[in-house]
Amino acid sequence: MERIIHYLIIIACAIATYLLYNKQLGAIPLLILALYLFYYVYRSVKRQKKDN
Repeated sequence: MERIIHYLIIIACAIATYLLYNKQLGAIPLLILALYLFYYVYRSVKRQKKDN
């Protein structure tokens, strides 16, 4: 289930980037995507440290 949500967020940001790019606002979804991916990696690293 977590993987499906992850894919949906990435697809939504890709669609938003495509739609907003022509209005010179393409950086907004990319910034949101970068923050989401930072959080996703931080959470996975934290889990790995907890398991070790």
